[in-house]
Amino acid sequence: MGGQQAGMHVGPDALSGDTGAGGQAGQQAVSGGGASHGPDPADLAPVLDVLCPMHLLLGPVGEVLHTGPTLARLRPQTRLKGASVLDIFEVTRPRQIAAWEDLRPLQGKILHLVFRDHPMTAFKGCLAATGQGMVLNLSFGISIMDALRDYALTAADFAATDMTVELLYLFEAKSAAMEESRKLNLRLRGAMVAAEAQALTDTLTGLSNRRALDHLLERLCHGREPFAAMHLDLDHFKAVNDTLGHAAGDHVLRHVAIILTEETRSGDTVARIGGDEFVLVFPKLQDRALLDTIAQRIIARLCQPIPYCDTHCHISGSIGTVLSGDYDRLDMGRMMADADAALYRSKKAGRGCHQFFHQVTDDD
Repeated sequence: MGGQQAGMHVGPDALSGDTGAGGQAGQQAVSGGGASHGPDPADLAPVLDVLCPMHLLLGPVGEVLHTGPTLARLRPQTRLKGASVLDIFEVTRPRQIAAWEDLRPLQGKILHLVFRDHPMTAFKGCLAATGQGMVLNLSFGISIMDALRDYALTAADFAATDMTVELLYLFEAKSAAMEESRKLNLRLRGAMVAAEAQALTDTLTGLSNRRALDHLLERLCHGREPFAAMHLDLDHFKAVNDTLGHAAGDHVLRHVAIILTEETRSGDTVARIGGDEFVLVFPKLQDRALLDTIAQRIIARLCQPIPYCDTHCHISGSIGTVLSGDYDRLDMGRMMADADAALYRSKKAGRGCHQFFHQVTDDD
């Protein structure tokens, strides 16, 4: 009994509220007074950096005491520590948050915030009390794609359990797949362009072929743009093939293609439409004197000996020309037939000549 009484004895100092050191400590323990009401923010920071890398530790009046590593990456040139949280962010929801006193009571509520400077990234946030201050934890929410674009974030910038990491992997996989798809489309488009170009190109000379010529003439005949067409046939080409072989003939055709390309403008078209037949189309050209000068220059160059192995090939050319301005109604078939008639007249005149189609003379 004595032990129990001694254990239950209450001294007069305690009953009277003595202000001695022991009494003060007892009062503080009961009342919860003293300088610390919770964990020291300095102790929380390392843990929050790992678990919540987009947090802010805030002091009693909303000043920033510490910034999570990912949030710090978003504003590397800005000193966040010591700044007021409301100077860094604007609270867009709830509305009318103008001061720390308006924000502090909203702990546990969903907040919508946005950076006040550019890029004005949007966040979702939540406040929680800790000691004399608070923790504001942030996430990107639906603005994650904008954040990935603006800040080049990686999985290391998020907590290991953050679902954003999964979204990041999906985003990176989608980006990689889209890039591969883009490259594949470019390759396919390039292959299509190459195939179309090949379908319109004479493989031996690199000139346009008959199909390309038909497309061009059909377009010109349906338009209002005047043009001239020359039909060229090589003279003595068969003799080259018969005496020196087809390799020599191919060499001559490639040489002729070079001459025709050099003697025409960049906007003109030179097409090989048969073995030794070519058609030259001159958009916006109706000047007979100029066309005759071009034709004579081509013939003069074709008449020059063409070196081949240890010998020379000798050819010339005959040309017939038609002008679109000579027709009331343009018809591609009729024009090419008339150019062929003019060419026949050149052949008949002794080869190595140029003739324009004349309606009355050639029809007769």
